[in-house]
Parts: sequence; C-alpha cells; structure tokens
Amino acid sequence: MTDPKAIAQAITTLYPEVSRHGVDIIVADDPATGDWLVTMRREGNSLSTHLAKKHAEECLEGIQCATLGIQIGRFIEAYCLGKGDCPV
Repeated sequence: MTDPKAIAQAITTLYPEVSRHGVDIIVADDPATGDWLVTMRREGNSLSTHLAKKHAEECLEGIQCATLGIQIGRFIEAYCLGKGDCPV
C-alpha cells in the first residue's frame, strides 16, 4: 500500500509553490471512494480534493497531475495571493 506521507512529499516536490506559500498538504485514504483525499491548509483555510490512486502513483513517479495542480493554484490564489499575505 502506498504511504500517504510519501504522496504528500511527492506533491510538494512537484509543486514547489506549496512550500513557498506555506501551504500544508495532508493526504489520507478515503475508503468511501477508494481515492486519496488531499487537503491543503493554510492559516485556518482548507480545501480538500480527491486524487485517484492512479494519479497518486503518477505523482510518486514524478509525473504532474494537471487537475491537482489546478486545485493547488486555485487555493494559493484564493487564500494567499489575493490577500497578499503569503510568503513569496
């Protein structure tokens, strides 16, 4: 079974803006869907999105997932850049 911490690390490696803007990534198994639940958190704001097991494996192989990248970008835009308080 894939380690959720390894997936979180792979995501932060593929998307360096996560660390640069101080966003925490938490990955947990979602037994209801069979997917991974990826939660982004920063200063009381959070957004969760599903990541298919296949896409998680691709992340671990260093292949970016466009859908996840879009969600990360939206989170950073909404809770960081628009407010002007994220580290750059």
